[in-house]
Amino acid sequence: MLATVTSLAVMGVEAYPVRVEVDLAPGLPAFNTVGLPDGAVRESKERVRAALANSGFFLPVNRITVNLAPADIKKEGAAFDLPMALGILAASGAVPAEAMGGVGVVGELALDGAIRPVRGVLPMAVRAKAEGLAAMIVPPENGPEAAVVEGLRVFTASRLDQVAAHLVGRAELPRAAADAELLRGSQADNDLNLNEVRGQEHVKRALTIAAAGGHNVLMVGPPGSGKTMLARRLPGILPPLSFAEALEVTQVASVAGVLPPGEALVRARPFRSPHHTVSDAGLIGGGTIPRPGEVSLAHQGVLFLDELPEFKKSVLEVLRQPLESGRVTITRAAATVDFPARFMLVGAMNPCPCGYYGDPKRQCTCGPHQVRNYLNRVSGPLMDRIDIQVQVPAVPFKELSADTAGPPSDQVRGQVMTARERQAARLKGTGIYANAQMSTAQTRAHCRLSNEGLRLLETAMERLGLSARAYGRIHKIARTIADLEGSETIGMTHLSEAIGYRSLDRVMA
Repeated sequence: MLATVTSLAVMGVEAYPVRVEVDLAPGLPAFNTVGLPDGAVRESKERVRAALANSGFFLPVNRITVNLAPADIKKEGAAFDLPMALGILAASGAVPAEAMGGVGVVGELALDGAIRPVRGVLPMAVRAKAEGLAAMIVPPENGPEAAVVEGLRVFTASRLDQVAAHLVGRAELPRAAADAELLRGSQADNDLNLNEVRGQEHVKRALTIAAAGGHNVLMVGPPGSGKTMLARRLPGILPPLSFAEALEVTQVASVAGVLPPGEALVRARPFRSPHHTVSDAGLIGGGTIPRPGEVSLAHQGVLFLDELPEFKKSVLEVLRQPLESGRVTITRAAATVDFPARFMLVGAMNPCPCGYYGDPKRQCTCGPHQVRNYLNRVSGPLMDRIDIQVQVPAVPFKELSADTAGPPSDQVRGQVMTARERQAARLKGTGIYANAQMSTAQTRAHCRLSNEGLRLLETAMERLGLSARAYGRIHKIARTIADLEGSETIGMTHLSEAIGYRSLDRVMA
């Protein structure tokens, strides 16, 4: 007898349907799984066998063949355990086969019949809705994220026998629910406030501009000047995630297995800070079956690279593609997958190996050659992609001990959101939301300079030796500064300030 159960699997951050076909045929008892299963899927037969027995069912004494279609895509993970067990029960007549129609099933089985959570349930639920499925059966821990998808009934089950009782009509599985209205536009509380940072007003200004336009930032200064402290407060001045952005971020977190249990949506913009020993695959993503890396986990948020020159050169160079396109493409023999990677890059570094080059109070012990080699660890092409470069000097004692503080994060966020609203209106219908993402044609259209401004920019490019990419980024920064001040035109003061944020190009050339 043949039975079919609909399941789902994830490739990249996109899900696709998998038909779990179970056939019981006469012959010597055997359990074969076909359809390009990996090791975890091949081992499912032992988990399924034990789970059925410990849930009060018996494995049929037949030749059992399980096919995972489409058969030309490699299947991995333990999410097919539950649909395989239900397929065997349906094929043997223990549950009605028609009850499985229009229902997507995912879940890992424990040997005692308990159902364990799996990765990637949110993208699975999105695809289930797109495929016309009316309902899904998922582990209880995955219920909240699946319930975010409106119009899809989500049932949660903690044991295999509960699912069987639901299918035969003896009991009803509990429904998962999410308060989508509460989640739309919500923002998790951030206890890191910008006004806790004393001094460094020019750096706060640079971070405000960066947040308003989605620009990348590099902070250069001696140890203890507050670079990390400032970077960690950047998400608090970014606009709250929209519901669509939260869905994207949550899908990446779900696939990577970092979504907190019971969380329906990621409500705060991500802040990822990998150690400088991270590998290429750890930063950009990869593996035999590609998984998202730090750049994708920072999607719609901030990727903070502290001690930037200490990262391996090969690791830094792989950042070029996502910084330009906002996506990462990973090609393997089995498949090519795309991961979203639209993030703000924030780098921090010392000005030299000892950290005190140019410090008026501490003597630098590095020679000129050591300083230049240290700075050149960050390549020119990568530096071109960092819009704002700002010096972060040591904070004087008077500023550290002062009672006065700058504006709080909420107030700065209000300014940023007002600037973003101007950009959204200007860029409506283009699919982008910030000045930093504008194409060359859009930059020419929206960042026009006066003749006086063009002459100033020409002089700056000649003196600083700026590249064509830096030329475009100065236009975008100036446009963001004008947006913060509510100006429709880019004035000389806006342009002058934007040029000032490229002053490190001369030092690091």
